[in-house]
Amino acid sequence: MSGDYLLSVLNIALIYSILAVSLNLVIGFAGLLNLGHAAFFAIGAYTSALLTLVGIPFGIALPFAGILAALFGLLLGATSLKLRGDYLALATLGFGEIVRIVLKNWDGLTRGALGLVHIPRPSFLQFTVKSPFDYFILYFIIALVSFFVMKKICNSPFGRTLKAIRDDEIAATSLGKNVFRYKVTALFIAAFFAGIAGSMFAHVITYIEPNSFTFLESTIIVAMVVLGGVANIKGSVIAAFVLIGFPELFKFVVQVWIPFPASAQAGIKMLVYGLLIIGAMLYQPEGWGIRKLVRKKSEGNA
Repeated sequence: MSGDYLLSVLNIALIYSILAVSLNLVIGFAGLLNLGHAAFFAIGAYTSALLTLVGIPFGIALPFAGILAALFGLLLGATSLKLRGDYLALATLGFGEIVRIVLKNWDGLTRGALGLVHIPRPSFLQFTVKSPFDYFILYFIIALVSFFVMKKICNSPFGRTLKAIRDDEIAATSLGKNVFRYKVTALFIAAFFAGIAGSMFAHVITYIEPNSFTFLESTIIVAMVVLGGVANIKGSVIAAFVLIGFPELFKFVVQVWIPFPASAQAGIKMLVYGLLIIGAMLYQPEGWGIRKLVRKKSEGNA
């Protein structure tokens, strides 16, 4: 396993950690089950790719991707957040599939199933990001800023109100809180950061197509939230690195001892995902031990 390959895995893990933390804002803090988070991921990826392909700099395409994804989050929230429980989950699932199908069939803009190729690498002034290490430095900075902002939001009065709504919506309403507005705002913020992650994904892979953003991607992100513990920012980051990094390590170790064809690699990855999630549900439903680990470390430093 070369250093460049390891850095490439870390870059993907940074992207998914942003996705996990942003979804945790919706699931963990607002108490809303969103099964269509990959839709905002896709919107951000396609927006940034299309903009840079016509010559717009990455520094402009990145925030614009987040803004457009956030606007779609606002649209989804305004039309579906009156629903509850399973009905809301189905609505978000349907939204994710609608976005994927539109991307697959809008040949004139997205090239349909062929996808977008030769997506430009990020560049600033005369410097163009080329190596995995360059990507790592850039994406680490973007991720760090994203975590800082989301942590501030979660620890703000807004974040505490979301928790209150999650725990007792009727009580929050009786205290004069506009529950619907808070929920829509949470989805708006989460979609923005998912769009940022999508932009990062498009420019590190340099090729995207609709099947990169299926329901499976949404379930993987939900799994990261579950493994890390709901309403736990640090846990979501750790879980993202575990779910992205561990299957690659497992695949590398297994291939040394038991060579398998490339066609089986996706199956191996899903097998590891399944084992990790089953382990979490059976033994540590609050976060597979990650939440407790983070809490103990925090208490030890206090």
